[in-house]
Amino acid sequence: MVKIGRVRFRCINNASSEELIPFIIDNVDKNSLVITDGWRGYSSLKDKGYKHEVKNISKSDKDAGKLLPRVHLIIALVKRWLMGTHQGAVSQKHLQYYLDEFSFRFNRRLSTHRGKLFYRIIQQAVVIKAETMDSITGKKAKHYI
Repeated sequence: MVKIGRVRFRCINNASSEELIPFIIDNVDKNSLVITDGWRGYSSLKDKGYKHEVKNISKSDKDAGKLLPRVHLIIALVKRWLMGTHQGAVSQKHLQYYLDEFSFRFNRRLSTHRGKLFYRIIQQAVVIKAETMDSITGKKAKHYI
């Protein structure tokens, strides 16, 4: 079985082609083979220059976990991580941040250069706009003198 490479996540409003295709364009090399289920939101992938293989779950005698095992493994790991780490207290507002953290940890799970982890964290901290406590909680922070 092929090992799972890097993962990427983006919160989307729905599973329409308008939401799915830009994510794929931003994250998948044009020379890649994209394997999906039979969802119609992926139908324009060939028009965008991708090699696209459809594994239609409803027309198969196999269950989804057998047809797309790596997808189902990642989904199971994300669910377990959210329930274990965050005890199910996951807000929609912060979901992208949770997914970013999971992908950071997952993508570095086999890193042979552990010292680079700190470097990458600092690099991200410099590049990404800082969030204030007000923007995180939606409340005005109390300032004590």
